[in-house]
Amino acid sequence: MLEIQNACKTFLPGTVNEHVALDRLDLTLEEGEFVTIIGSNGAGKSTLFNAIGGTFLLDAGRITLGGQDITFLAEHKRAAIIGRLFQDPMKGTAPDMTIEENLALASGRSRGLFRKGVSKADQDRFAEALAPFGMGLEDRLKTKVGLLSGGQRQALTLLMSTISHPKLLLLDEHTAALDPAAAEKVMHITRHIVTRDRLTTMMITHNIQSALKTGTRTIMLEGGRIILDIQGKERDEMTVAGLMELYRRKGGGELANDRMLLTKD
Repeated sequence: MLEIQNACKTFLPGTVNEHVALDRLDLTLEEGEFVTIIGSNGAGKSTLFNAIGGTFLLDAGRITLGGQDITFLAEHKRAAIIGRLFQDPMKGTAPDMTIEENLALASGRSRGLFRKGVSKADQDRFAEALAPFGMGLEDRLKTKVGLLSGGQRQALTLLMSTISHPKLLLLDEHTAALDPAAAEKVMHITRHIVTRDRLTTMMITHNIQSALKTGTRTIMLEGGRIILDIQGKERDEMTVAGLMELYRRKGGGELANDRMLLTKD
């Protein structure tokens, strides 16, 4: 489904601030895999997502998604086949447009259709899709998105990112900015949609315990490389302490990320 070969990216090359963000990174995901991604600050997690999403082009390497070479595909064209959520709930929606208008734009994205008119059939479909969230959004289709809470807005963005059944879903710490109750609710919705639609998914998280419990596979990045790739029985039996010890052996030091070390659940 997703194949990344020899991905390389260096920022500010040839300067004192040169930073190797991706260092000959290789990664293959099968269809329907749900991979959680952890790593210290600057390990290359968001850079990897930006490379897949087309925010910039790789210095070297190749990215293939669903058999299509997207290495040089423009970002807006990748958006038709890749859904993405960011840490900031304000990203991904148009605040001055209503819930139904945002969903109409998202549902037309894969066909290159951008429209504000919302039919009765669309309204019924959107309400049906929102109802399982348990947030009452199905009764507020004409509410402007800017009036929603962070959790409500992130849940809406999640639906917008998946309503057209993307080939790949990228979740970039999408619950980190929410309060605990809202974060738990959005994660519940995430698991429901990913499982129901069998979406191939990658999720960056600072929560090591959640990374080991969510999805089917956990990888750890350091210095722009994958240093740990855990799945199956090994992952099922892995503890946070055990993962930290593996990192010390593979990464050659302590994990430099306070949020990861302090998060207990």
